Amino acid sequence: MKTESYRLVKEMEHINPTNVDWFKHQIRGILESQKPFHVKCDYIGLSFQEIDEKIEFLASQIKEIQTMKKSLESAKSIALEAVASVLGEYGVDRIDGTMISSITITPSKTKIKNTLTILDANALISLGYVNVTIDEKSIMEAMCTIEGMEEVDQYVEMIVTEEHIPSHIKVNTKRSSANNQATELLKYTEDAA
Repeated sequence: MKTESYRLVKEMEHINPTNVDWFKHQIRGILESQKPFHVKCDYIGLSFQEIDEKIEFLASQIKEIQTMKKSLESAKSIALEAVASVLGEYGVDRIDGTMISSITITPSKTKIKNTLTILDANALISLGYVNVTIDEKSIMEAMCTIEGMEEVDQYVEMIVTEEHIPSHIKVNTKRSSANNQATELLKYTEDAA
C-alpha cells in the first residue's frame, strides 16, 4: 500500500454527513480551477482509486489477522491440552505462582451430543410432527398477478415503501493504466493545487 496521501484522498477519508457541503465546495474548486478537464477527471477518479486500494488493503489485512487469530486459538487449545497432559504425567493437578495465582488442571469429561437422522419422514408427519409456515415469497409473487391478488388480497396487507438512492459517480479504470502514471499525475495535481 502506498504511504503517500493526497489532499482530496484525505478529505474523502474524513467525509461524513455533517461536512458534505464543505467537500462539495472542494470538488467545485477542482472543477473551477484552470487545469485541463482530463487532469481534473484523473485527479478525482484517481483519488477514488486510492480509497479503493486502502479498502482492499485493509480487507486483506483483516483476513490475514482473522486467519492468524484462528491459528493462535488452535495453537493455544493444543498447548493447554499438552500442558495438562504433562502435568498429569507428574501427578500434578495444581501449580501456584507469584505473578499467576495458579494453574489448575480441569478434569477430562465426556460430552454427549445427540444427532437425529430421520428414517421415515412420512410416518412422522402422519403422527403430527410437522411444522407449517407461510410462504411469503409465493404470496408476494401472487400479489403481482390479478388472479393471485384476488385470491390472497383479503388475507394480507401490502405496504409499499420508497427508498431514495442519491446519484453517485463510478470511477472507470482504463485497462492499461499504469500505477506509476497515476502516482505521478496525483503528485502533479497536488503540487499544482
